[in-house]
Amino acid sequence: MVKTSPNILIVGTGAIGSFYGGKLSQIGLNVSTLSRSDYKVVKKKGIRIKSILGNFHFTPKKAYRFGEDIRENFDYIIVTLKVLPNINIPILLKDLVTKHTSIVLLQNGIDIEKHAYKTFPNNEIISGLAFVCINRFEPGIIEHLDFGRLAFGTYPKGISEKTKNLTDLFLKCGIPCSSANYILKVRWQKLVWNAAFNPISVLAGGATTKEILETKQTSSLVKNIMKEVILIANATGNKLPLSIIQKYIKDTKKMKPYKTSMLLDYESRRPMEVEAILGNAVRLSKKKKVPVPHLETFYNLLTLINKINLQNNKK
Repeated sequence: MVKTSPNILIVGTGAIGSFYGGKLSQIGLNVSTLSRSDYKVVKKKGIRIKSILGNFHFTPKKAYRFGEDIRENFDYIIVTLKVLPNINIPILLKDLVTKHTSIVLLQNGIDIEKHAYKTFPNNEIISGLAFVCINRFEPGIIEHLDFGRLAFGTYPKGISEKTKNLTDLFLKCGIPCSSANYILKVRWQKLVWNAAFNPISVLAGGATTKEILETKQTSSLVKNIMKEVILIANATGNKLPLSIIQKYIKDTKKMKPYKTSMLLDYESRRPMEVEAILGNAVRLSKKKKVPVPHLETFYNLLTLINKINLQNNKK
């Protein structure tokens, strides 16, 4: 059983980690951070968050940097790093995980939990998703534009006591949050949106969600990509209705014009989550023999764009 005031480590002080870690800190929890490029700013100034729920300042209990010798036990380690091929989560966490630690993967993409699950067989893996419009524009500066709902589930299925406790903690700090028996199905639901809007925003030359849906051709592409993701999800046993396409489009039209995280990474010449959002889905489609021509085309194009963008960043 997790104690009343759990000790929490947020791994990554980007938009997601900073905002949700800050909200947990607001209700008096012990929340520390582990970061690399943002470490000096976070250590010295904390994190300033401009939010539709009210602006606030997040000062972590302790600000650690990667590679530091951390001698502290954590009830939850919440990983909010980008899902990238060069970031090996089990290696990063190997000296931090104790027998009482639950590892929370609050990250994008599909089929991302297996490595941690195999590496830490005696620890609970909690898979989490953030349905939020939020950006980090510079170290220590976060802007929360819209939404904010969270969903958690014990991987690969079920709702453990610690998963329920984590859900309750976020509800206590004013974040809409739910627990899901089948979190992988929820992952597919989010991928329906991500796999469409993220790539198109880059390929369309920096388009916002509003601009994508206001243009007939790109709006049609959104629907085609969403349908293909649903077909893969259904083939893997995670049944999703086609009706969610219209729901997502309707919801997106209502929200503030938004630059996707993939677009912001591209514009800043940072690595994009191409494999987690597109590559893993394409590989599953081949395994299940589901034709996904639009998704596969996007994956191939974004793979090349990602490579060129990173090469240009080194010049």
